[in-house]
Amino acid sequence: MPISIMWSGVFFNIINAGINAYYLLVLEHYSSDHFYSWKFYLGAFLFVMGFLGNQISDTMLIRLRTDKDQSYKIPQGFLFKYISCPNHFCEIMQWAGFALMAWNLPALCFLAWTAANLLPRAMKHHQWYLDHFPEYPKNRKSIIPFIL
Repeated sequence: MPISIMWSGVFFNIINAGINAYYLLVLEHYSSDHFYSWKFYLGAFLFVMGFLGNQISDTMLIRLRTDKDQSYKIPQGFLFKYISCPNHFCEIMQWAGFALMAWNLPALCFLAWTAANLLPRAMKHHQWYLDHFPEYPKNRKSIIPFIL
């Protein structure tokens, strides 16, 4: 991976985290009712499910390779049954949950930038699988089950 990609990711996350932190700590003043609203509960649920799904997907991808066998393989099981990039799908779900919980413009912007970054990557990744594995499941979508 080029060092420029790493530094652009670091810069992106520092800016987004900084904007969200400043907004939440300085500008936003939630009432106690906010923490009992449907937006907060649904957002928290999506955030946790997205986080767990991302962890499971990443672990499954990491386990595809061993010290002895570094070849590429088709991931199987979990959400890989339906989509090529469940790790990206779950990360978008996680930040959608955060945006719903926070219910503010910086959180929505973070979700939009995350989706704008991960959707094209997932589509390219999916196409790579189709190009390199003739036996790749044709009914699998790139990032959104049954849709995209």
